[in-house]
Amino acid sequence: MTQLTISSIETLYYDRIYALHGLSLQVREKEIFAVLGPNGAGKTTLLKTISGLLKDQPKKGTIEFSGKRIERLAPERISRLGIVFVPEDRGLFHELTVQENLDLGCWGRKDHQIQTDYEFIYQLFPILKERTQQMVETLSGGEQQMLALARAMLRRPKLLLLDEPSLGLAPMIARQVYDALSQICRAGTTILMVEQNAKLALSIAHYSYIMESGRIVLEGTAQKLHDHKDVQLFYLGMEQETAPAKGWRLYKKRRTW
Repeated sequence: MTQLTISSIETLYYDRIYALHGLSLQVREKEIFAVLGPNGAGKTTLLKTISGLLKDQPKKGTIEFSGKRIERLAPERISRLGIVFVPEDRGLFHELTVQENLDLGCWGRKDHQIQTDYEFIYQLFPILKERTQQMVETLSGGEQQMLALARAMLRRPKLLLLDEPSLGLAPMIARQVYDALSQICRAGTTILMVEQNAKLALSIAHYSYIMESGRIVLEGTAQKLHDHKDVQLFYLGMEQETAPAKGWRLYKKRRTW
């Protein structure tokens, strides 16, 4: 079942610079969707537009979440609908402890499932239970990313938006974070993430989009994109550039999209 539908949105900066050009995509419930692309493609802008963090944006187009139009709503209203955004810088309070940051994730909750949710996040990230009284600024980058995800999960999101979750992480730690994302999805949370590490993203995503210059240029299942020759060349580094017959001039393959 489709949870998020974005139709022909256009997001502008300073009312004249287009960051997104007629972009459309769909996200189904309880699946992982990855948006891949180079720096400057508009990936972060897409997440901020969905989250309502860009005032009066998108200028055109519609965003529908669980049957409700949400474009240009205030971010707090969008958050209350069940959309939680974890930014690239993780948005943690470095002057507070791990426990205090987690407690902020429970702010405003009045249900009786908070303890169950704590058990779930500690099962995902056991190291956080050992670090509850430690200041966030003393955590490693991987531990901070785990904390950001744990705090987001305490909001009980229906849709989790992630901006570069593997950024700055060692390969082993990034793999641990991605394994946790798979568990989060299996537990019932939909995930839409933007990522430059295409190989890692495609290893867990159900469906993926390639985004360049504010547009979706290619889409398909993770396996379809993994097998696409241009994706392998430009995003996975699985082919080498070849030389032309003359042999003295470098040849650069052009994208087919």
